[in-house]
Formats: sequence, C-alpha cells, structure tokens
Amino acid sequence: MTDTVSTPPADVNRAPARSGLLIGVLVLSAFVMILNETILSVGLRDLTVDLRVPTTTVQWLTSGFLLTMAVVIPTTGFLLERFSARQVFLFSLSAFSLGTLLSALAPGFGLLMAGRVVQACGTAVMLPLLMTTVMRLVPPERRGATMGTITIVIAVAPAVGPTIGGAVLSLGWRWMFWIVLPLAVAALVIGGLLLRIDGERRRVPLDVPSVLLSAIGFGGMLYGLSASGEQAGAEPLVPAWVPIVVGVAALVVFTWRQLRLQRRDRALLDLRPFTHRSFVVALVLTALLFMCLIGAAAIMLPLYLQTVLHTSTFVSGLAVLPGGLVLGLLGRPVGALFDKVGGRPLVIPGAAATAASLWLFAALGPGSPLIAVIGIHVLMMAGLGLMMTPLFTESLGVLPEHLYSHGSAILSTLQQVAGALGTAVFVSVATLASHDTTAASPDASGLRAAFILAGIIGLLAFAGSWLIRRGPAPQPASHH
Repeated sequence: MTDTVSTPPADVNRAPARSGLLIGVLVLSAFVMILNETILSVGLRDLTVDLRVPTTTVQWLTSGFLLTMAVVIPTTGFLLERFSARQVFLFSLSAFSLGTLLSALAPGFGLLMAGRVVQACGTAVMLPLLMTTVMRLVPPERRGATMGTITIVIAVAPAVGPTIGGAVLSLGWRWMFWIVLPLAVAALVIGGLLLRIDGERRRVPLDVPSVLLSAIGFGGMLYGLSASGEQAGAEPLVPAWVPIVVGVAALVVFTWRQLRLQRRDRALLDLRPFTHRSFVVALVLTALLFMCLIGAAAIMLPLYLQTVLHTSTFVSGLAVLPGGLVLGLLGRPVGALFDKVGGRPLVIPGAAATAASLWLFAALGPGSPLIAVIGIHVLMMAGLGLMMTPLFTESLGVLPEHLYSHGSAILSTLQQVAGALGTAVFVSVATLASHDTTAASPDASGLRAAFILAGIIGLLAFAGSWLIRRGPAPQPASHH
C-alpha cells in the first residue's frame, strides 16, 4: 500500500526565479562533488610517498570512490521516492562534508579510504537528485537549456580537476580536501535554508535483498572491469573475469526481482523506463559516449601524450583543458537549440564529429605535433557536447513524472559502468597490442589499436544516432 505524504506546493512550478536559485545551489554542489572525483588523480604519486603504501593500493582512493558510487546510485530512485528532495540533499552534502573532513585529517591510508567512501555516498545521490529536480521544476520547453547547465557540471569538473589538483598539490595533498570543505559546508547551509521541493512521496519499504544484489552486481562488474584494466599483462591474484561473472549473475537475479516487485510498486529500481523506446535509444548512445569520453579521452589520450610525445604531466593536463572547456561552453547553447529543434539534428552531427576525431587519434604517431592533438581533442569534445545534453534530456523527457527518479538513477549508474568498461577495454587492448608487453605503459602501436577500437565504437554511436526521434519530445502524463 502506498500513502501520499505530501504534494507539491502550487507555487513551485510558477516561480522560475526561485526554481532557478534552487537548481543553481544543486548545480554548484554537484560541481564541487564531481571536481573531487578527479582532483586526486594527480596526487597519487605524492600520496604513495607520504602514506608509505604502494601505487596499486593508493589507486583505490579513486577506484573505491567510483565503486561506492556504482553501488549507491541504483538505490537513489527509491530514496527520491521515499524521502523529500530536501532530506536527500541534506544527507548528500552532510555525508560529503563529513567524508571530506575525515580525508583531510586522515593520519594514514585506512581513514583516508574511509573518508573517500563516505564522500562517494554523498556524491552518488546528488546527480540523480539534480536531474530529477530539473525534470520536476522546469517546464518542458526550457528543459534542454537547464540540462545544458548540468552538462557543464558533468563535463567541466572532471576536465579541470587534475589542473586544479596540480596547482594545489604544491601546498600538500591535504589541501585538496581543505579547499573543498568550506565550499561543501556553504552549499549545505544555503541548500538547507532555501531548498523546499516537496514532490509526491510514498512510504515504500526498502527491499534489502535488492540492495545486496545491486551492490554485488554493479560492484562486482565495476571491480572486475577496473581490475582487468590494471591487470592487462600481469598475473593477478583473482582473475578479473570472476567478479564480472558474479556481478552479471547478481544483476540477472536483481532484474528478475525488480520486475516482480514493480507489479506492487515496491521495486528498489523501477525498470519501467525501459518500456519507452526513446529512453532506451538515448541510454545506449549515452553508454557508447561515456566509454569514449572516459576510456579514450580521459585515459588513453594523456597516456599517448606522456608515453609517445613525452610531455610532462602539467603539459598533458593543459593540453586537454581547451577540449574540456569547449564541452562545457556548448552545454547551454546546445540545450537551448534542443528546446527548439529536438535531439536528432544535434546528435547526428555530434556523433559524426566524435567518430571522425577518434579515427584521427588512431592516425597519430610519435612525430605528431601537439597542436594537432589539441585540435582533434577539441573536435571530439565539440561532438560529445552536441550529443550529451540532448541525450540526457531526451531520455528523461519521455518518462512520466513518477519514473524521473528511477530513470535518472539508471542513467547515472550506466555512466559509471560504461566509463569503467571503456577504461578496462581500452587499457587491455593497448597493453596487449604493444610490442613490449613488459613495459610500464603501452607504446604507440598499442595506443593506436585502442584508438581504432574507440573509432569503431564511434561508428556504432553514429549509426545509432539515426534512431533518435524527430522533433521536440512530447510531454507524457504526469501521474500513474
């Protein structure tokens, strides 16, 4: 049985200035949190020395963060139905602030790792909350432009994270947390005072077996994929395919259980968004996009710059900055265009530019000029920028209101899994295709093979982009 606890106040949808302020607070909070995901990547070497632990252990400060995100995100559909947006926001930022404080004060690796896990619990809830809030507060004709703002957060924060991290590192690694903490606390206070979004809430019981199956399923898959990327060419303790197989089996059971529970409206993650064709098409394209964004642009390209062109960490960080900024700057104008013309006229040229740039990366060699690399990267980011906002808005725009939270949870989980899959596949291919498989990192021939594979994925995305519906999204009914 479901009880309606509260209904949305009549004036919320009619107060664009107020909803703009609320979304602004959420966007700022998400920016601080996502920045924190990648800010640490440049500090791994310093942490190895300072904490006296091997690099493979320190790597878990990033891998563990992403793993926690993948485990927590599937529960956010339930959380956003069971609790008010304000309660979820206060939990999210409180957890993030506490995790940041623990990390800043950590005397050793153990507490630092615990701090990162607590931070990740807060971060995981924020993105689905942000997307769901936009879908509830913003009228359909302005959604694209607002989703464009979210694209800026999702795209620019990871791009500038390493650059900011490199600048802050000279003060010591703890400052990466001390700088973020006041921003998180300020967002928590402002949000606590301003945030009053009361959507429809239902007293849904938490299905504990579903939570466990989700954790084993998504956690196992992500762990296996991350490990297979690290293990390529090495002899591991446990083969990477073991957690992947366990994860996939758990996800099959998880899916079966959700289908049974959703008949009584009790699913942890409602799978009914998959009955909407436009949602599925946009979801598949988003997965391919994130494989290329994380795997090729964020992992392979810096490897190419450092191992083939022999640039310093600082220069390789600066080289990918123009592309990251282009991706961010395109957010709002592309969103505004989406509101006028729909997704198809934007996604098709975006997918074409992305595929072309990936094949151009495959043509690079040891003698390629740095300016050419920056130019191709900017082209790729422009292509992804044309795709990202329309795909997010298109996928959620076709859903009825009560499925927004579950749709955004599915979308956010998929981004984590696709990013990890892209990284694992490209790193494995690059290592196995290298002439010297004993070297610390892949060589030019290995990286070329990885970029060729990325180019094939780009062509698949281009083919899929023709399936996007014509014209702006119709508005579905907003109740069961």
